[in-house]
Amino acid sequence: MIEHVFIFLSVATVALFSFVAVVVWSQERRKEREAYYTSETVKKIAEAQGAGGSAALEYLRETDRSAVRRRLESMKIGALISAALGVAMMIFIRVMDPREMAFLVGLIPLLIGVAMLAYVYLLAARA
Repeated sequence: MIEHVFIFLSVATVALFSFVAVVVWSQERRKEREAYYTSETVKKIAEAQGAGGSAALEYLRETDRSAVRRRLESMKIGALISAALGVAMMIFIRVMDPREMAFLVGLIPLLIGVAMLAYVYLLAARA
């Protein structure tokens, strides 16, 4: 019986990591193609007659601003999730054992979330 479980877990582990490897490879390949097509598009815009050069520069600037905006928004979501996890941990641990101060462990993810929010709103470069 135990041998069957071991074999199953071994096969499942190999399958999982193989799947992860294929997913990462395909994502990197997609990113590489997107970067190539973007650079080709910018080259064609820059080579065009008239205001093509300034349009290409404006396109690159807008792409950078968009990437910064997406990064900051994802940091905000991560910070809120981390802070909520900290509060939930504090409540859960306090309910489970009201006599001990172990609920203060929830301050760790809570303060990480607060620090991330402080970075996003106070220190991060604006787009």
